[in-house]
Amino acid sequence: MGLDAYVFDAHKSKLESIPTLRNATHLLISIPPIAGIGDPLLCLHKDLQNLLTSGNLEYLCYLSTTGVYGDCGGTLVSEDYPVNPKTESAKSRVAAEKGWLDLGHELGVPVYVFRLGGIYGPGRSALDTIIKQKSLSEKQTMRKLKRYTARIHVADIYQAIKASFSLPSSGEIYNVVDDDPAPRTEVFAFAQALLRNRCPHMIDQFEEDDTVELQSQQLKADLVDGEKRVSNAKLKEQLGVKLMYPSYKYGLPSILDCYLLGNSAHYPDW
Repeated sequence: MGLDAYVFDAHKSKLESIPTLRNATHLLISIPPIAGIGDPLLCLHKDLQNLLTSGNLEYLCYLSTTGVYGDCGGTLVSEDYPVNPKTESAKSRVAAEKGWLDLGHELGVPVYVFRLGGIYGPGRSALDTIIKQKSLSEKQTMRKLKRYTARIHVADIYQAIKASFSLPSSGEIYNVVDDDPAPRTEVFAFAQALLRNRCPHMIDQFEEDDTVELQSQQLKADLVDGEKRVSNAKLKEQLGVKLMYPSYKYGLPSILDCYLLGNSAHYPDW
């Protein structure tokens, strides 16, 4: 695709092994925290700071998660809502957000934090799960218990990032989610109906297991008690983003069209 790519080992590699960092004007961080390490780049804070200070950096963006809000009891939460992470992963995310915001301040560079909902798109959607007959993890299965699930189409994440290029920020945080926090069961029912209507041969053998085995009571509590509806008002008002896919009801048909027209590198073998 014409991009320079470098393998980075959080345990062994040095930042000097990524020469493009020194010349980059825009830095997008999509690496999740690693258990026992945290953010693998921020762990090299001094080297990272020295490298970027002597470079051409003009923009920094960290992709986080709405999971940092923790238990909200179904409340509608904006970016001003206090974070209350419950899991170690969410706590690491909060620490990473702060670390990148602090680094941006030290460097005098505009920095954004985007708190993303569950990402879906071609190759990663309810349609793909059904078509591939993919079995679900315990955590995925227990999501059936949730009333609300924040999600966002990958194309709208791209929109948000692109919009932020032209609006200098000083430590701004944005929720990047769609308008419809529908439960997982509703989304899968829609996906199944979509396939039955347009590609019935792909749905004949699919039967989703409705039995939720509650092997972990703590996981059940985290999923149900930690529910929230996430507001995207700031994304629309300040960044001017008009969602291409405000609901899965727009996103999933688009993905299916993409597959049928052969316009995706991820489409399954029909």
